[in-house]
Amino acid sequence: MSTNDEARPCATLLRAHWPRLLAAVPAREVKRYAEELTEGWQVTDVALPQSGLGLLQLRDSALADSYFLGEIPLARAHVRISRPDGETSEGAVQLLDDRASLARAIAILDAVKAAQWPGSERIDALLRAGLACREAVAASRRALLARTRVDFALLGTAAEEDDDVAA
Repeated sequence: MSTNDEARPCATLLRAHWPRLLAAVPAREVKRYAEELTEGWQVTDVALPQSGLGLLQLRDSALADSYFLGEIPLARAHVRISRPDGETSEGAVQLLDDRASLARAIAILDAVKAAQWPGSERIDALLRAGLACREAVAASRRALLARTRVDFALLGTAAEEDDDVAA
């Protein structure tokens, strides 16, 4: 695989997918790289990183009544990064996770990748690793689903069953 082939998948990924893919990578790698990357840069929290529980509200399709399905873990962060040369970029994230520090690290990587600053190549590698993790989980789920599939064609029709009982 050439370098261009390796870079291509990340170029087609939407920014909205970056947090989900980065969250699939081990958190220590994401946090460590965010710290390494921003050394010498000023990182300001536009909104303090927070984690907690959110209520998942759904609407009944038949009666149009709202109800709460349950609580979900939620972490969010919004940062502004300023480099010594005066350039700035912002990144933000909301994760279905309870780690505010991970959300902040992903928001930092989001800002750097969006601005295509030096270090974006390594973020691309993390995105590819996250994509591989997500695809492995999806393949595992498909395999589990395939094992539960039932072939009803093997079952006889009612007429055939009546013939078996009469004989």
